[in-house]
Amino acid sequence: MNNIWEFFDDIKEIAYASDFESHEIVYMNRAAMERYGIPSMDAVRGKHCYEIFSGNSSPCAICSGRELTEGKFTEWRYFNPLLGKYVLVLGTITEIDGRRCRFEVTIIVGKEDEIHNTLDEYEDLESLVNNGIKFAMSEPVPDKSIEIMLEFLGKALGGERAYIFEKNPLGNDDNTYEWTAAGVTSEKDNLQDLPPEVCANWYKNFGRNKNIVIEDLEEIRYSDPLQYENLKRQNIHSIVVVPLFNDNKVTGFYGIDNPPKQHMNYALNMLQIVGYFISSTIKRRDMMNELRDMSHTDRLTGLGNRYAMDDYISGVAETENIGVVYCDITGLKRANDTYGHKKGDELICRAAYMLKAAFREYGLFRVGGDELLALCRNIPESELDERVEQLRNMLGAQTENAVVMAVGAAWGKGGDKSIQSLMQSAERLMYEEKSEYYRRSGIDRRK
Repeated sequence: MNNIWEFFDDIKEIAYASDFESHEIVYMNRAAMERYGIPSMDAVRGKHCYEIFSGNSSPCAICSGRELTEGKFTEWRYFNPLLGKYVLVLGTITEIDGRRCRFEVTIIVGKEDEIHNTLDEYEDLESLVNNGIKFAMSEPVPDKSIEIMLEFLGKALGGERAYIFEKNPLGNDDNTYEWTAAGVTSEKDNLQDLPPEVCANWYKNFGRNKNIVIEDLEEIRYSDPLQYENLKRQNIHSIVVVPLFNDNKVTGFYGIDNPPKQHMNYALNMLQIVGYFISSTIKRRDMMNELRDMSHTDRLTGLGNRYAMDDYISGVAETENIGVVYCDITGLKRANDTYGHKKGDELICRAAYMLKAAFREYGLFRVGGDELLALCRNIPESELDERVEQLRNMLGAQTENAVVMAVGAAWGKGGDKSIQSLMQSAERLMYEEKSEYYRRSGIDRRK
């Protein structure tokens, strides 16, 4: 290590350096090791800056490294949850022992009981919010932008959780995004499809242009018992929540749990300002999803098209079992030629309906004018046989909506056969069944 680091060893401020690419800790001074309870540099060999200084298991979504330039110090402020303090950071890029490194000096700017006064000395709120939005907007994917913004808010406001709830098609509330501080248990999986009565009082307040600020959970023990029990189970003692809008209609809410009490009004102001960005990003996400669905969905049947099939296949691991069901609608050309394409479309839709009924929870696709496909990840071979039999029974029912469809099925154990080879096997079996149908019926397939 260069002698220059001897200067930083004795300063009272926290100083450290990490590899710019790998985030591995390269240097920590005595103040840094004392603050973070590190006995020696040997204890952090191979560890990363985001583990030591943020308590994260992966690089910070709002990593400031991309803002740094070599030979120039950049300044920013944030709340460090591990220190429980607001800090001023000076960062730059430098070279250490031939490695390109990020070097930072951290200055604690206020004690816990001085947070409110310290905030008055900070850059204005708009500048702080713009900093977070700048990080978030650097991501082209809306979901990632939202995750970055929640992490920024959670850390800047010193909260334990930051999250978004959205109304689902049933009118219930789903926790769709969540950030948690180090050591805080995730609640997202436990907060899906919440009955509307749980948050009913909150939505009433949103309708009156009011936000939710609860400094002490006991305040609502009797006035809102359902929400009280919901929050108490999550170990929430204080909370700030604001509504999210789409075309002036409340579509959900987002908030932060357990921010410092001295910080409640500041948190409310920040959430209100950022709320417009969150709402617009969710709207952008929905538009992108709608465009994706349009480009990946067969408009006639609602099944996936070949693009959707390719996406589905790319997500299947080599270790997964897979079942393939290949179907061909017999007589489609005759229906189109004799009764018109409207009747032919009705025939295709009936066939798709039957495939959905038998394989609803799996990947279903229309891969040709008269060809339908089911790809079934991790389906047991016996269940695949049962589902195929169920489909054949529906096809064999003599009703006015009867459909004649040749079916071929193949199953492969993870790692034994590729999906493409299974599809070829299923397609071959389907054509064999189709040929046998024409042979038994005496129908000239050319007609």
